[in-house]
Amino acid sequence: MEKEKEWACNADLPVLPEGCISDIVSLTSPRDACRTCAVSPMFCAAAESEAVWDRFLPSDYKAIIARSSSSPLNFSSKKQLYLTLSDNPILIDDSKKCFFLDKLSGKKCYLIAARDLSISWGDTSMYWSWVSLPESRFPEVAELNHVWWFDIRVKMSTSMLSPKTSYTAYLVFKLRSRASGFRNPPPAASIGITGGQFHKQLVCLELDLPAEDPWSWLQDHIELQQYEVASRPKQRKDGWLETELGEFFNEGGEDELQISLMEVEAGTVKGGLIIEGIEIRPTIG
Repeated sequence: MEKEKEWACNADLPVLPEGCISDIVSLTSPRDACRTCAVSPMFCAAAESEAVWDRFLPSDYKAIIARSSSSPLNFSSKKQLYLTLSDNPILIDDSKKCFFLDKLSGKKCYLIAARDLSISWGDTSMYWSWVSLPESRFPEVAELNHVWWFDIRVKMSTSMLSPKTSYTAYLVFKLRSRASGFRNPPPAASIGITGGQFHKQLVCLELDLPAEDPWSWLQDHIELQQYEVASRPKQRKDGWLETELGEFFNEGGEDELQISLMEVEAGTVKGGLIIEGIEIRPTIG
């Protein structure tokens, strides 16, 4: 009995054909595939195979790449292509969208440029300006000069996203030093599938930083506390801010996703906001 246990512990793991191991690894995740390389040389060869990483790439990745307005992609393997799409998002659809893969799961992600959003009064230079910023991946972003009616919307087909996946949408933005008007009341975000239920929540766009006038800052802080704000701005690695607009589950198919962010009732002047776009990526946790 002890000899049998010793044999089982010392047995060579890669007793299956490499193709069979590749099939098994392809049913895991990209992160697990990378970890598999530590098991043995044969497991590593299977985990690095084209068949495995082809399964991790979206089935329509060729069609997506064909819509790219970025420089041509150079890659020597499917794994390299996967990592490229994870680490270096590509511009598609006349530079109005940015496509990338979630590195851990391989799920499809998009950053929809401000130019592809429906912004009330967006083409009126008195209220909104379209400017170029070197830190943006898009040719231009939308800068809010001043407006009373703040209304931003976007629609997209859920077929563009990975099926059976929970997603979260974020507003990606910056604030000028003069940014104001988004505290009392804060704007309301709405997200959902046309014909279904919509998730709604209040979001904060202004950073909670002390102003030059401590009394003004305290007054703004107290005003914001009276609302049930669900999300606040967070700093991103790319230098922009983001605030969560809400979550939804994508079953798949050809449904229409609707996202909006608006505040049109208070009549307060809002300004100093720079919008890069709305990002949609898999929900963490």
